[in-house]
Amino acid sequence: MSNLASPPKPHYHGHRDRLRTRFMEGGSSALADYELLELYLFRSILRRDVKPIAKELIAKFGSFSEVISAPINRLVEVKGISEKIALDLKILQAGALKIGQESILGRPVLSSWPALLDYCRSAMQFETKEQFRVLFLDKKNCLIADEVLGHGTVDSAPVYPREVIKRALELSSTAIILAHNHPSGDPTPSHSDIEMTKNIIAAAKPLGVAVHDHLIIGRDSTVSFKTLGLM
Repeated sequence: MSNLASPPKPHYHGHRDRLRTRFMEGGSSALADYELLELYLFRSILRRDVKPIAKELIAKFGSFSEVISAPINRLVEVKGISEKIALDLKILQAGALKIGQESILGRPVLSSWPALLDYCRSAMQFETKEQFRVLFLDKKNCLIADEVLGHGTVDSAPVYPREVIKRALELSSTAIILAHNHPSGDPTPSHSDIEMTKNIIAAAKPLGVAVHDHLIIGRDSTVSFKTLGLM
């Protein structure tokens, strides 16, 4: 009978168990961002200490939300993050956005405004290029569709008013809310933002489609055209 002892378990095995226990007992609030990221990476990286990887991701992007919002080509710049693992992180983001979308879909958005703002921020806050999104509402102001109608560069997203209104008519939408992000982080409306909004309102009005608001999503805050008196 052999007297050879079994090789010791890697040091991170006990750490993983402790982290899982803390999460089970205290939820996500009991963990720092990098620890929550570790907990998720455990499932993608089975035989490696993931703490250094999680810490590097947070150092590079800033927060848990910014990590999962980062594009795949940026995520794979971090040592230890393969394209497959980056895709796993993007799936996590997609799931989070789906939960946010379902919290407002089919509900009167004007009475669920905080949830709507939270969803728009989650979807667009950390985008590195401008994205123009339109929320389509029915006659009861319930959300029936949420679509991205324009992708752009770091400072513009081409949007054609006729395409916005055409899509509203296809969906039998009687009202819309416009939303786009400013990757610079500053949500202050530009002259082109104001002119574009006026053009969409002018195209929508004769066809009985109301434009309730235009939201600009910045890094730390959101601006409403209606609140600013711009519409």
